Order: sequence, then structure tokens, then C-alpha cells
Amino acid sequence: MKFLHTSDLHLGKTVNDFSMVEDQKFMLRQILGIVRAEAVDAVVIAGDVYDRSIPPAEAVLLLDSFLGELAAERIPVLMISGNHDSPERLSFASRPLEQSGIYIAGGMDEPVREVVLQDGAGDVHFFLLPFLKPAGLGEKTSEGVVKSVLPEVDRKKRNVLVTHYFVTAGGRIPELSESESGVETAKFSVDVGGIDQVDAALFERFDYTALGHIHKAQKIGEQEVYYSGAPLAYSFSEAGAEKSVQLVTLLQKGEVITERRILRPLHAMRILQGTLEELMEGAGLPDISREDYIQARLTDKEELIDPIGTLRSVYPNVMQIVFAGREERKEKGYEAVVRHRFRTTQELFAQFYELVRGEDMSRQETELIDVVVEELEDDR
Repeated sequence: MKFLHTSDLHLGKTVNDFSMVEDQKFMLRQILGIVRAEAVDAVVIAGDVYDRSIPPAEAVLLLDSFLGELAAERIPVLMISGNHDSPERLSFASRPLEQSGIYIAGGMDEPVREVVLQDGAGDVHFFLLPFLKPAGLGEKTSEGVVKSVLPEVDRKKRNVLVTHYFVTAGGRIPELSESESGVETAKFSVDVGGIDQVDAALFERFDYTALGHIHKAQKIGEQEVYYSGAPLAYSFSEAGAEKSVQLVTLLQKGEVITERRILRPLHAMRILQGTLEELMEGAGLPDISREDYIQARLTDKEELIDPIGTLRSVYPNVMQIVFAGREERKEKGYEAVVRHRFRTTQELFAQFYELVRGEDMSRQETELIDVVVEELEDDR
């Protein structure tokens, strides 16, 4: 049996005020092309189908069109909710949809659904375990949830698990990017007992585990446990990365073949660095690249007037401007976000001041902020 494994579609997502719906349409068309070219027997979507619990109308219509085309070609779909999805909304009409071969696991009414599909070698048992919050099941950790609901399986049969958790391997965390919402919490949990971690060793009873949640495609642990990765880049930390879907072929029991199929984005995430004048000259980019999503890292020392408006006359999809000289700090990225939770109001204001002004606060300014913060706290 050959199936396509993807996840983290985040339909309806907005990145830096740019709607990604057209990019997602382009991506889903490519996935449908791969489904047809590879003659897959099923499509697995391992959570975070939508970007938020109440998705915009265009995202719902996009998913409806995608599932409709798969159903029309009688290709089964196995789909679970992720931490971004509303389980109730995602699983709406799930029972009638089963008649069209679309199997959706959203909530706790049936924690792990089993779907059996057949091929020439017999049955393949798919177990659908959506993202479940520990409190809802009276557990303290995500691993506690998985241990409490994960079924025993007949190990003589071919078994596939589809789930959406922060899966690690003996404490080793997967490679992360900045586009995973809540990733700073996941990293922080490594240092405080791993409340969000689920160890990949729990899945050794399955021939293949199809994961969602982490946006970089990768294997985790020694078993056949894979994050498919998001099919689109949703942050500049993923600039230049190849996005893909995973093709999985189950042969006889214990024989698994995995392959990646690369996806081409409608607009690539691209980082350009130089002075405003250098970037306006195009830096040797071909015309097609000017439509990409751009983070411009400006090295100018002097103040600039409307640099983003100026750049958009050449690169219409400039998303961000970063003043490179102002961001050379010891702490940056999502690791700094974790540490922010331990900073005082004064420290956070000082960092903001440095970001805006490009210099440290004077002693007099620091003392003034101390007075203001104390007055505000006294008024609470």
C-alpha cells in the first residue's frame, strides 16, 4: 500500500499580513498532482489542517475543494485535528463523509479511531489519534495522554499511527523553525520536565507513525517515526528550505519504503541583505524572484525614509524589513522568547528601546522607567 503523508497545512494562514490562501491553492494542486502521478492508495493529513480554530471562509472552501477532488477519485483520506484546529469544527459531518472515504478524527468522543484499508497483501490498520489536551483526559502531560489512549495492536498485522504531538527521542528534540506556534513552550518544556514531550519509543508497535506539528520534514528516533513537515514555508527561518510531502509504501509486514516528493512554492521565502540602494539595483535577481516573499536586511547606517515602500516598487511582496546593525544581540529568535518570561518590565522596556533606537538607555532614562513602573504597580 502506498500513501501520501502530509500535515500542518495551516489553511487560511496569514504571514506578516499577507494571506497565504493563493499559495496554499498552488500547493494543494501540486499535492493532487503527486497523488495522481504516484497512484497512491490513501492520503494522510496529520493535523493542523487549519491555522486557527475558527477558520476563514476561503480556508473552508479550499479544504472542501481538495477533499472533493480526492473523494471523486475514490482516494481515502485519513485526517486528524492538531493543536490549531477546532476538533468539533474539523469533524463536522464526519460520519456522512465516511461514505465518501473521508475519515476524520477530531475530539475525545472516540480518542483513537481505527480505519482498515485493503491492498493486495491484505489489511492495513490506520489508528487516528488527534491532538488531545492533557486536562481533558485527567492527565498531567501529553505523554500521559498518549499512554492512556494508545491501543494495543496485533503485531502480526500492518499498523499505522497518525498523530500530532511534540515527539522526541530519548530527550532529543526535533529540529524546529520559528513558524511552529508555541514552539518556545515546547523547547522550554525540555528544561522543566518535558510536559509537552512524547517519546517516540511509545510508537514501536506501529510499522509507521505519521506525525504532524513540526514544520521541518525529518525522522525522529530509530523506528519508522516521521514528521512530514509543513508543505509551505511559513517563516523566514525556513528560507531556502525544500518543502515536501512523504510517500510511504508498506510492503509485507515490517517492510517500509519512504520517499520525499519536493513541492515548488508559488512564492519562495527569501532573505536579501545589503544597503537600500544595493537591493533596489536588484542584486542580480531574475525577474521571477522579485515576486517572492522578501525579508530585507538593510545594512544602512543612516535613517531611511519609507524603506519598505521604496523596496516594494521593485519587490512587491516585501514582508519584513530588518535593520541588520540593530539586531546584533546575544539573544534572538525563539530562544529569547523563552527567556522573556523571566524578565522584568524594566528589562523588556530596555530591550524595546534598544530595538527602536539602536542604542542602550542612559542611566537617567533607566531611573525614570523604574519610577514609572513602580507607580503603575502601586495603582493595580
